[in-house]
Amino acid sequence: MNITDNLAKDLVIHELQASDKSEVLKELVSTLKDAGLEVDVENALKVLNDREKLGTTGIGDGIAIPHGKLECLEEIVVVVGRSSEGVDFESLDMQPCKIFFMVLAPEQGAGAHLKVLAQISRQLKDEAFRQAFIDTGDKQELLKLLGLN
Repeated sequence: MNITDNLAKDLVIHELQASDKSEVLKELVSTLKDAGLEVDVENALKVLNDREKLGTTGIGDGIAIPHGKLECLEEIVVVVGRSSEGVDFESLDMQPCKIFFMVLAPEQGAGAHLKVLAQISRQLKDEAFRQAFIDTGDKQELLKLLGLN
């Protein structure tokens, strides 16, 4: 399984406009709707916010991986976002998050959902990859780094 298997070019945001946690989640979810996917934005936000109440998905090292399950989905979708300024995501290390991978999975897809989260986590453990991600100058550069060029 590759990080790009559930990722599409139109689901990559080179520079998030959001400046707080709830705005980031809304911007990431809205990207699905903008890309033409049939997603109930309010329901998706509720799922993500409910997950955040259990514990932050800001895992440290400038990374957040908000995730959840939606009945309306038939396959896993991943939205990637970058914030050069960083956003307070209540991260475990109390540092602002600059790298966002939102993962939404179908209700009945637990095994695949966990594999995608593990793959993303493995990729993001690479400090050189994280720094290259943050340093990308434009969307094309970010797409190339993600293997979507």
